[in-house]
Amino acid sequence: MEFWYTEEWTENVRFSIKVDQQLYSKKSDFQQVDIFESQELGKFLTLDGLMMVNEKDEFVYHDCIVHTPMCVNPNIKNVLIIGGGDGGTARELSRYSSIEKIDMVEIDELVVRASQEFLPITASKLEEDSRIYLYFEDGVAWVANAKDETYDLIIVDSTDPIGPGEGLFSTEFYQNCYRILSKDGILVNQNESPYFAHNAREMKRAHEKINRIFPIAKVYQAHIPTYPSGHWLFGFASKTFDPIKDAKVDEWNALGLKTKYYNTDIHVGSFMLPTFVKEMLEDAKSSK
Repeated sequence: MEFWYTEEWTENVRFSIKVDQQLYSKKSDFQQVDIFESQELGKFLTLDGLMMVNEKDEFVYHDCIVHTPMCVNPNIKNVLIIGGGDGGTARELSRYSSIEKIDMVEIDELVVRASQEFLPITASKLEEDSRIYLYFEDGVAWVANAKDETYDLIIVDSTDPIGPGEGLFSTEFYQNCYRILSKDGILVNQNESPYFAHNAREMKRAHEKINRIFPIAKVYQAHIPTYPSGHWLFGFASKTFDPIKDAKVDEWNALGLKTKYYNTDIHVGSFMLPTFVKEMLEDAKSSK
């Protein structure tokens, strides 16, 4: 008998992976947490049946969500990660010796502990790097209570806007992110996919809200095979920095960081969006 993990991307489209074995299954106060092992993708983590991270393509997501803002401002010192329980975002940030402090606020401790046990490829730095401070708290409440201009970079590494991730897509949340960012602060968020209708709707809603709050709000893309449609977007918002004009290409390259997906050519190219995505974003802005 074969064992397959299947994720329903829509009512009419499914994505399946042949599974060798299930390594972990537990329900937290927030969601169902499962870890599987497969030939093709290695070990992978799902939350409420949705793919979050796997050993084969995790580098694409984590490269894009971290190195893009760090290239724009390599002088970032204080970082806030909202979510990111698998540890991959913290891992990439830990490669910058210039960063002084990383506050990681993840609502579900179970995700972190499961990742530490079964996915050291992403989670190993959570215990090893003394600059990383782990808080098992609600990210919405954290930003509401944080002091003004506390962080240079906020990375919203969240699930989809359902369940525990819902509040991380609200206007109030983005307003608080703006308030607690320093004068040159940058906000980066996973911004869903433009391809299937329910993902595209959330993508447009998030962009419309962020565009109302930040003077600079752009969107960039990456190709992540195991996320719905494989075409995934990120939001880049800043008080002062344009992600292309202000990119410190030579300075970033001089760091000598070895990456598997990100490079400074991809940095520029990722903001060059297909026409249908541009039109969706224009529609979102015009609806404000």
